[in-house]
Amino acid sequence: MTKISLKFSAYVPSLIIVVGPTASGKSGLALQIAQRLNGVILGADSRQVYREFDIGTAKPSLAEQQQVPHYLIDICEPTETLTVADYQAKAQELIQQIHVRQEQVPLLVGGTGLYVNAIAKGLIIPRVAPQPNLRQQLTELGQPQCYAFLHQVDPAATQRIHPNDAVRTLRALEVYYATGHTISAQQGENPPNYPLIYVGLDCGEDLRQRIAQRTHHMIDAGLVDEVHTLINRYGADLPLLNTLGYAEIKQHLAGDVSLAEAAALVIRHTQQFAKRQRTWFRKEKAIEWFDANAPDLIDRVWDYVSDRLVGLDAKPVMGGPSFLSP
Repeated sequence: MTKISLKFSAYVPSLIIVVGPTASGKSGLALQIAQRLNGVILGADSRQVYREFDIGTAKPSLAEQQQVPHYLIDICEPTETLTVADYQAKAQELIQQIHVRQEQVPLLVGGTGLYVNAIAKGLIIPRVAPQPNLRQQLTELGQPQCYAFLHQVDPAATQRIHPNDAVRTLRALEVYYATGHTISAQQGENPPNYPLIYVGLDCGEDLRQRIAQRTHHMIDAGLVDEVHTLINRYGADLPLLNTLGYAEIKQHLAGDVSLAEAAALVIRHTQQFAKRQRTWFRKEKAIEWFDANAPDLIDRVWDYVSDRLVGLDAKPVMGGPSFLSP
């Protein structure tokens, strides 16, 4: 596809935010918008930041990443810990660089609500260093018990953290034990001083079918082999392997469930996760929602976005500079 960019007569720093439940088509939509804007995509997914976790996280393909520069993807090893504060610092630095260059428009794209809010609302996040000994003790307790305890001490956190998300569960408990206060209670706000343009994507009841289709596609694409390789390389106790899509396949590889049963579990758990995402994002009144099934979706979104890019004299030109290295 030919890349289209826009010529700026007066560049106004801004941020386009594309959100919605998993499997709604956010990445594809953002890719098309970024191509029209000569934009760059900043990932807002708490698992896509990790290398080697590709198929199960629906990470943009290498071909897609070559069409438009992508950042905040594949920035950590699976054994490393990336806190929300770490993510926020990296994202804010990138956005600032893009705005200073005054040539491209950043798009923040993903379904991790806390990551989105860390940037869009400028969450003031407690900086607590990872505590390996505590993590080891909590890991030995098991994710179900840790999540149950988190629900007792910080129910607000469990509204945004999936029951299978061991990484974020452990982090929330780390903050609680280190400070004596919940992570939810310590998050103030310092909003950015540039305009935000929110785009929400959803598809109603069709999302169930999309989730089922995507799950089967992941399995056909080699998800079982991916999980098997990760277990051999890092061990079955790696916290990321207890997250959605990986935990269920791990059960299959352990002989506890058949592949068909594992797929059914992934579908059910993903549907539950999507429901939680919807609840989270629907609280943000600034989001303009679009039907992912609309035949003219890209044109509708483009009209909405371009109308709100204050200060842009949108004249399509071919090509356009790419000033950051992915």
